[in-house]
Amino acid sequence: MKRWMILAALLTFALLLAACGGDAGEMEVANVWGRTSPMAAANGAFYMQITNNTADDDKLLSASAAACGTVELHEMYMKEGDVMGMRPVPDGYIALPKGETVELKVGGLHVMCIDKVQEFNIGDQIPITLTFENAGTMEVTAEIRDNAEMPSMDTDGGMNSGG
Repeated sequence: MKRWMILAALLTFALLLAACGGDAGEMEVANVWGRTSPMAAANGAFYMQITNNTADDDKLLSASAAACGTVELHEMYMKEGDVMGMRPVPDGYIALPKGETVELKVGGLHVMCIDKVQEFNIGDQIPITLTFENAGTMEVTAEIRDNAEMPSMDTDGGMNSGG
């Protein structure tokens, strides 16, 4: 009888720990925006800050948007001769360490919209679906902003334009 009481007490304690310890938080996506882009331009780009408030490392695996023929996760990088280049992210995902914020920004990581199906005008709201390895899918909306509102590229390697 004593064993059963001890076992019941241990089980109750374990359940209480599980209920209290639980989830560290959620994935948070903030400041989602994109550049203006006329229909004559085939591509566009989206930027955001992703904060992993969960208890585990995660990965942004992909993104999709009805306004784009194809969406890829891209990065800017330095090529030979101090020329900036753009390419899909290595390994096909963006790592999101637990407890950290990863910024997708002009001159760095970004969500690339290839073969746009509409113009991106100031104030437009473009829905984007983000797919995470652990956190699942999340719907966000990118606000299209005037290029004049973008941060200066002088702090990002002197670029005048880019993804």
